[in-house]
Amino acid sequence: MNYGVKMAIHNKSHYNHALMALNKMRKLKQGTNDLFRSPDRVLICLNIMDCCDFMKTIPDESVQLICIDPPYNLELAGWDIYDNYIEWAAKWLDEAYRVLSKNGNCVIFGGIQFRDVKSGDLIDIIHHVRNKTKFKLINTIIWRYKNGMSAHRYFANRHEEVIWLAKSNDYYFDLDAVREPYSEKDLEAALKDKRLNPENTMKGKNPTNVWEINRLNGNSKERVGHPTQKPIEIIDRFVKALSYPGSVVLDFFAGSGTVGRVCLAEGRHCLMCDSDKASIVYFNKHIELMRELGQTVEYEPVQDTEDFFNKYKKVCSDER
Repeated sequence: MNYGVKMAIHNKSHYNHALMALNKMRKLKQGTNDLFRSPDRVLICLNIMDCCDFMKTIPDESVQLICIDPPYNLELAGWDIYDNYIEWAAKWLDEAYRVLSKNGNCVIFGGIQFRDVKSGDLIDIIHHVRNKTKFKLINTIIWRYKNGMSAHRYFANRHEEVIWLAKSNDYYFDLDAVREPYSEKDLEAALKDKRLNPENTMKGKNPTNVWEINRLNGNSKERVGHPTQKPIEIIDRFVKALSYPGSVVLDFFAGSGTVGRVCLAEGRHCLMCDSDKASIVYFNKHIELMRELGQTVEYEPVQDTEDFFNKYKKVCSDER
């Protein structure tokens, strides 16, 4: 089943083999989030349970974007200890592929700085993905930040990696939603560059796969208490670029609940689960912070995935 998930629409400035066929079939000039209507109230489901058990309740090809920050097996707490990390990760990677729509995307935060084989290194995940799954590796994003821990036995780390996987080559990608504005001087120079499309240049520049976004300080106003909380800005970019308003986003390592917060702000329905009950506290803290900022916090809480997709089907049918 593919509950109302629309066909992938690709931006003209990001060429791939399906672009011409899609434009011919749909006669669409440009793939942007503006083509989709945000729901009046998004559906949000947050369950406390094992990620694999949670995912088994999700229908095939029903999710547009998976955005996860899995445990790294660094033994930070009980939820971060695995004897055979890849054997465990393989279970949720298989489920992730199953639940993604044909044009769906999967984002996995991680790192390549870990020394031991047993760790949750993205190198091991990439090796497994390429050799044991049908996922396509589209990009490795380098998240660069200025603030971090000092070091004396190695060069101090100032970046993390994030991999973007897609279920097929017909993945959804909206570059226009995340373009960065040029400075007046750079825009003038870019418009003189004959290699660039002037129409796209006026919209802004591609943010590239190196993102300079600072980590959250201990006293950051975004902080809700989770030790590995990611900045709203980086989650927001993924949600805007790799999903569309009214689609379903899944985070089965909900942690701080930041993905749910971004989905609420950007008009995406969101499924979340975590093994730690504190995730409910963290997500509610996000809602409080949004209220303080005067942001919309109206959403429909849903108890389980069955109820979620029943309501989602109704939303999709009402929009037709």
